[in-house]
Amino acid sequence: MDNRVTRRTFLGISLVSGATLLAGGSGALFGAESSMSKSMNSIFKLGGDLPVNRLGFGAMRITGEGIWGWPPDRDNALKVLRRAIELGVNLIDTADAYGPETSELLIAEALHPYPAGLVIATKGGLTRPGPGRWVPNGRPDYLKGCVENSLKRLRRERIDLYQLHTVDRKVPMEESLGALKEMQSAGKIRHVGLSNVSPDEIVRGRKVVPIISVQNRYNIGDRESEKTLIYCEKEELGFLPWFPIGGGNGLKSNPTLDRIAKAHSASVYQLAIAWLLQRSPVMLPIPGTSKIAHLEENVAAAKLRLTPEEWKMIDGLAG
Repeated sequence: MDNRVTRRTFLGISLVSGATLLAGGSGALFGAESSMSKSMNSIFKLGGDLPVNRLGFGAMRITGEGIWGWPPDRDNALKVLRRAIELGVNLIDTADAYGPETSELLIAEALHPYPAGLVIATKGGLTRPGPGRWVPNGRPDYLKGCVENSLKRLRRERIDLYQLHTVDRKVPMEESLGALKEMQSAGKIRHVGLSNVSPDEIVRGRKVVPIISVQNRYNIGDRESEKTLIYCEKEELGFLPWFPIGGGNGLKSNPTLDRIAKAHSASVYQLAIAWLLQRSPVMLPIPGTSKIAHLEENVAAAKLRLTPEEWKMIDGLAG
C-alpha cells in the first residue's frame, strides 16, 4: 500500500468495497499459512523502508501475570511467538519494561535467527519497580543504556524501530530524543517512534529526530487519541494502537456489536480489529495474547469485511 493514500481516499475505497484494503497489496510474506497470510497482505512501509503487514503482534502478554516475570508456561509463550510468524505476522512490538526484560528475551529465544523481513519494535523509558508499577525515566544516559541492553537481549546489531515509551515530565523531551538520535547516528537504531503523546509533542519531537510512528491507546470505545491519529494520517506516520480490543477489561457489552458479530459468525474482538484496519490507512494494530487460539482468532479478523453500514454503526460507538 502506498503510504500516501489519504484518509478520504482510503475511506472511500473501504466503504464502497467493504474490503478495507485487507485483501490487497503486495510484498513477500513468510510462513506456511498462505490462506490467512494473504488476508493480511496490506502493506505499510514504516519510515518508507520497512514494509510490514498492517496487523502485527504485541508481545506484552507473553510475560507473567501483571506483565511481571516469566510466564507460567514458557514453552507456550515460545509457541505463540512462532505461530505468529507462521500466520504471516512480520511486525512484533515489545518493550524492555515488559517483564521487565522477559518479553525481549523470549522473542530472541523463540525466533533468533530471525526470518528475513521481520521487524521488531521495542521501547524504553519506563522502569518497573514492581508488579503493576510503571515509572518514567527519560534521562539521556539511561535511555542509551536501554538501547544497548535491548540490543543484547534481542541479539540484534540494530533495532528496527525504537520508541520512547513515554514522555518523562521531569526531563525535557528534547534531551530524551537527543539521546536516541545519538544512538541512531551510531547505527544502533534504524528509526525512532513515540508513545503516549499528543500532536504537539510529536511536532516537538520531530524537530529533534525524524519520527516514523506513534503508539497511543485507541480502540472502538476509546478515541481520546483521535487528534493524534489524524495528525499521523496527515503526516503519513504509522499509528500503533495499544489496547486495540479494549485492554484487560475488554470491550463493553453492546447490542450493536453483538448483532454485527453474530452476522459474521465472529467475536466482538474480531470486529474491533477489523474496524481499526478499516479506520485508517496508517493504522497498525498490535493485539497481544498468551494463547495460540486467541492469536489465530485475531489474525483471522483481517479477513472480516464490514459493510459500509456496519462500519458506520461501529464507528458511532465512541465512548
